[in-house]
Amino acid sequence: MQLFDVYPLMNVTPEKAEGVYIWDREGRKYLDLYGGHAVISIGHSHPHFVSRINEQLGKIAFYSNSVNIPIQKDLAGKLGKLSGLPDYQLFLCNSGAEANENALKLASFATGKSGVIAIKGAFHGRTSGAVAVTDNPNIMSPFNAGHQVYFERSGDLAGVEKQLKSKDIAAIIVEAIQGVNGIQVAESDFLTGLARLARQYGAKLILDEVQAGHGRTGKFFAHQWTEGLEPDLITMAKGMGNGFPIGGVLIHPDIQAKYGMLGTTFGGNQLACAAGLAVLEVMESENLMENAASQGSSLIEALTRVSSEITSVRGKGLMIGFDLKQEAAAYRSELMVKHAIFTGSAAGKHTIRLLPPLGIQQEELQLFINSLESTINQKETV
Repeated sequence: MQLFDVYPLMNVTPEKAEGVYIWDREGRKYLDLYGGHAVISIGHSHPHFVSRINEQLGKIAFYSNSVNIPIQKDLAGKLGKLSGLPDYQLFLCNSGAEANENALKLASFATGKSGVIAIKGAFHGRTSGAVAVTDNPNIMSPFNAGHQVYFERSGDLAGVEKQLKSKDIAAIIVEAIQGVNGIQVAESDFLTGLARLARQYGAKLILDEVQAGHGRTGKFFAHQWTEGLEPDLITMAKGMGNGFPIGGVLIHPDIQAKYGMLGTTFGGNQLACAAGLAVLEVMESENLMENAASQGSSLIEALTRVSSEITSVRGKGLMIGFDLKQEAAAYRSELMVKHAIFTGSAAGKHTIRLLPPLGIQQEELQLFINSLESTINQKETV
């Protein structure tokens, strides 16, 4: 049997990983500044993460949500504490797309409405509803196109209100920082305006924190850079499990649960919860949010000084994007092949994304800055 060939692959085969480094099967060591799409939060193969999973595996790896699973409550308690949202409710699932599907469904249940306002440039996943609210026609099939979704520009509160006045809107879904679109940071006034309009017109505000959550920006969630913002629903995944498949929805206490409203076979299983708890425990014990804030601030400042070839630098914490005058693919390839550094692409061809593990230190970031400067200088002299 052949694999279904949908992924353009880098010519590297990782076989081992530790901290911020990956080794390929030839033994070459790479600095990982991408974390497999912002998934690696506490570092590859973190000893506490490995220990937690092994310990749980020796007890019970899985049973469905038809029995008591106490570790789910442990995870919810720790998540409430670290996020500063102890009054929210937690629904556990398996991925970011699944989290967004469930958030959209909950908004529709709660309002009795069916339409959704999404933001141009958004990426929310590849399943039915999630891809419908994603601004990329190349990944939308005719089946996905049947949803009632209305796209507005980031910052355009008047456009959003026009849709709310004229359409049957259940939810507004937004990323505080658009990741796939090249690390585009939403203005705080826009986010607070969306919350106000959602309340005014009886819609629910969904904050997609799948890529930006779990401390990546220096706050637990990126929307927490906007003071007083209180979303109805918050979705998360990626860094939540440090590579183990897990996702979740944080649900405002005003939304009431009832049996059968949502459901999942694998979501919240014992092994996934052990992985999620390990991530939170390491984030707390190693002060990873503080490190993300300080290292990210230093990296953003350093990037602005590298070269005039860099035209823009954006982001918060260790969620950073920068644009180059020339297309970025050749620079990313040179960084990987010559300097053994992984970086990420974005929707825009001139953008490089940086999403390293949250424990990265100044030494590794300086290595990247030196390598980037060398790569740019070499390209300029060719």
